[in-house]
Amino acid sequence: MRIVFFGTPDFAVPSLRAAADSGHEVVAAVTQPDKERDRRKVSYSPVKQAALEMGLEVLQYDRVSKEGVDKLKSLDADLFVTCAFGQILSQEILDIPPLGTINVHGSLLPKYRGASPIQRAIIDGEKYTGITIMRTALKVDSGDILLQSVLEIGKRENAGQLFDRMASEGGNALKEALELIASGRAVYTPQDSAEATFCSMLKKDDGRLDFNMAADRLDCLIRGVTPWPSAYTFLDGKRLKILSAIPCEYNGAGAIGEVIDFDGNVIVKCGLGAIILEEVQLEGGKRQDIATFLRGHDIFGKVLE
Repeated sequence: MRIVFFGTPDFAVPSLRAAADSGHEVVAAVTQPDKERDRRKVSYSPVKQAALEMGLEVLQYDRVSKEGVDKLKSLDADLFVTCAFGQILSQEILDIPPLGTINVHGSLLPKYRGASPIQRAIIDGEKYTGITIMRTALKVDSGDILLQSVLEIGKRENAGQLFDRMASEGGNALKEALELIASGRAVYTPQDSAEATFCSMLKKDDGRLDFNMAADRLDCLIRGVTPWPSAYTFLDGKRLKILSAIPCEYNGAGAIGEVIDFDGNVIVKCGLGAIILEEVQLEGGKRQDIATFLRGHDIFGKVLE
């Protein structure tokens, strides 16, 4: 099969490589336009960097559905593959390849349609997540499902760590999907839209900690927003990032949000239980384990807000 791949971030790179290693021909990679950074330095997307290393033709459009139709038709592709591309494709583009367009998505659809499925699964305390390969449809992440691959979420796994595992599994699932399509064995099952849940793109404010919450819920939030936008609170008016923490049982004295020395651990009292601080980063400072941080900061008895 001749394949055109659409993708942009790190998450899509293993799927691009999997498509190229599958025995089929990737004729082009479509990705978001380059970004201009500080001092006019241009930044390529991870997919563009990988595609150039692989010797693939790279196509970039501000609005591919307006600007790219003729070029995409000329590539005579059998199948389009999308993975975290970042633009909505028009029906005209979806219909170009005779075998259709499929998408690699980082959740077990219909759960977690949208932009932050990996993070939201951890934030919500899910035990399992996975990869879905589906038809790409106009309505976001609503297409018929070809296959799914289930992954267990580690008890201490954060979003960055899960992201890497999911990206790799996305490539594996895509290879399997391409084999099914090429052999004529692909069967697509409609999603139950009544079971659908949606997740928007994370914002910086989503990492703000509320210590009135139970410790186990705060643990999920901290892991879900690590490494971005990162969990944070305020210490003496300065932003304090909580980079790693562990929930624990605690029913002792103290105010909600108070930093307490408990059995040799630095804990913060929560609405139910407490979290043990492991790694933090104060505004303007470096990432530090809590023992190192304590050498320069007296925080016991202070309330994080």
